[in-house]
Amino acid sequence: MLILPLVLVKIPMERIKLHDKTFKTFIPYERIIASIDEVAAKINEDFRGCEDIPVLLCVLNGSIMFMGELMKRLDFNCQAVSVKLTSYEGTSTTGRVKQAMGLTADITGRRVIIVEDIVDSGNTIVELKNILAEHGASESRVCTLLFKPAALQKEISLDYVAMEIPNDFIVGFGLDYNELGRNYKDIYVLDE
Repeated sequence: MLILPLVLVKIPMERIKLHDKTFKTFIPYERIIASIDEVAAKINEDFRGCEDIPVLLCVLNGSIMFMGELMKRLDFNCQAVSVKLTSYEGTSTTGRVKQAMGLTADITGRRVIIVEDIVDSGNTIVELKNILAEHGASESRVCTLLFKPAALQKEISLDYVAMEIPNDFIVGFGLDYNELGRNYKDIYVLDE
């Protein structure tokens, strides 16, 4: 087995301004993609040869970019379904999860993989699991691009985590600050 030496790569410090805040580069696109490759390999291992067609539930709007990249790497048949929940105002969570758009397909008796951009407090995951149970999902698993363990307030189980990060406010790769910043391929952190 070939083991490559660890090479530290200096991240060019790019800054972006969204509304009244400035953000600096935090996770470069190449690292994001490598993490998605790793999490997709785990999902493929768990679902290899499945007879059913699992549902990938895209939590709008933040998970769109992650969902697109993840789906390209899955080697089993799956159906894309969406739901939209809201809980953030500005840079902080309100603690209340509201359903802005219901499920876009029937999931009765289906296995569902929730595809989330970020898990912090855990409130959204708890609400999603309740919604899926009410709609008759046979099973629900959680796949998140980013996880903030320090912000977790609920007892939840995460099946697939691409990256753990500190409890900082971030944007880019689907994540926003008041609806701006989703389009950036890198992830940026608030520059205070």
